[in-house]
Amino acid sequence: MEVYKFGGASVKDALAVKNVVSILSKQQGQRKVVVFSAMGKTTNMLEMVHAQRTSLDNWKPAFDEVVDFHHQVASDLGIQSGEMFEDFLQEVKMLEMWLKQPAPSNEHLDYDKIVASGELMSTLLIAAYLEQEGFNCEWMDVRNVIKTNSEHRAADVDWLRSKRSAEVLLAHLEEDPTRMVITQGFISQSKLGNTTTLGREGSDFSAAIIAHLLEAKSVTIWKDVPGMLNADPKWFSNTIEIPHISYSEVIELSYYGASVIHPKTIQPLQQKGIPLYVKSFNNPEHRGTVIDETTDYDALTPMYVFKPDQVLLSVRSRDLSFVVEKHLSDIFEMAAATGLHVNVMQNSAVSFSMCVDQDERRIKQLRELLKANYEVYYNEGLELLTMRHYDDSIIKKLTKDKEVLVEQRSRQTLRLVLR
Repeated sequence: MEVYKFGGASVKDALAVKNVVSILSKQQGQRKVVVFSAMGKTTNMLEMVHAQRTSLDNWKPAFDEVVDFHHQVASDLGIQSGEMFEDFLQEVKMLEMWLKQPAPSNEHLDYDKIVASGELMSTLLIAAYLEQEGFNCEWMDVRNVIKTNSEHRAADVDWLRSKRSAEVLLAHLEEDPTRMVITQGFISQSKLGNTTTLGREGSDFSAAIIAHLLEAKSVTIWKDVPGMLNADPKWFSNTIEIPHISYSEVIELSYYGASVIHPKTIQPLQQKGIPLYVKSFNNPEHRGTVIDETTDYDALTPMYVFKPDQVLLSVRSRDLSFVVEKHLSDIFEMAAATGLHVNVMQNSAVSFSMCVDQDERRIKQLRELLKANYEVYYNEGLELLTMRHYDDSIIKKLTKDKEVLVEQRSRQTLRLVLR
C-alpha cells in the first residue's frame, strides 16, 4: 500500500490533470490511495464565497465562478456523463442549497462546509476522468475515515475513531489489490457529523494520517519543485538539491520558518517509520528527496532559512530589576493574547528581546500591553537568518554589510537578526 498526494497546482486545469493521470498510469495494478487538494485556486475562490456570504454581499458571482471553472475542466477532459459526474453535479447543487439558507451562527462551521466542497468537486471529476481512461479506481469521501474533534478550521485528529474507520477501509481495499482509491486532503468530520478542516498544510497532513492508519509502505508528495532544496530560491541563488534528509532535520527547519513539509505531516510518519518522498510532477522520473529516520546525510549540506519583514521588540524593567521567570511569564502571556509568534528570544539581566513577524495591528496591541509595566523599544524592517550546519566562511559572506542585532549560536544552528 502506497499513498500519493497531489496539490492544487498539480491539477490546476485539464492539461495538468492529464499529466497526473500519466504519472498514475505507471502505477496501475498497484494498491494505492491518492489524495488530492482542490483544483488550482478553488480554495481561495470558495473563501471569497464564504467572506461575501458572511458580510451579506452577493456571493452568487463568486460561486458561479467556481462552478464554471469546474465545468470547463470537465468539458476539456471530455467528461459529460457517468455516476461520478452526476455526484459532482449533486455536490454543486448541495453547496448552492446550503448557501441559500441563512448562515449558521458558527462562522467557522460555515467556512468548513463551504470550503470543503472544493476538494469534493475536484476529486469527483478526477475520479470520473480516471475511470473514463480505464483505471480500476474508486472515489472515497475521506470524512468517512479521518475523524476529529469539533474545532473548525484547525481540527485535532481523533486517532482512535479514525483507526476504527480505517480498518473498514483497509478490509475493503484488500478485496481488490489492484484498486486505486481517490480521496481528498484537508477535510475531515467531527463526532457530531459536521465537516471540519485540518488547517495549514492540511492536505499533506491528510496523506500522512491515511498512511499512518493504513500502515502504508511510503508516502509521495508531488510538487512543482524537483525535491527539497537547501534554501528558498526566491532569496538565495545556487540552491542545492537535498536527496536525503531525516524527519528530525525537517522538523527543525520547519520550526525555523522553512516552507518545507510541516511538522504535523512528519510526525504520524515518523511514529510508524514510513518514508516520505518529495517528487516533481513536472519531472516524475527525477529522484527527488527522501525523508526518513536516517540522519547520516543531514550535516552534509548547509541549510538556510530567511525571513524578511521582522520586528525586534525589547522590554526593560522600569526599576532596573532583574528580568526573572515571573516577568517572562507575563511577557509570553501578552504575546500569546495578541496572537504573535516569537521567532527568536534573548534576555539579559534587565531586558528581554523578541523577534516577531511584522504585523502592525498585533504589534501595536502588544506594545500597549507591555507599556503598563515595562519600557518598550523596537526596530522594524529587519531580517532573520537561520543557518544549519554553518561554517565561518558562510557566515562572513551572508552577513557582509549587515549589522547583527541578535546572535544565537549552537553546535548546529546559527540565528541572526540583521539590519
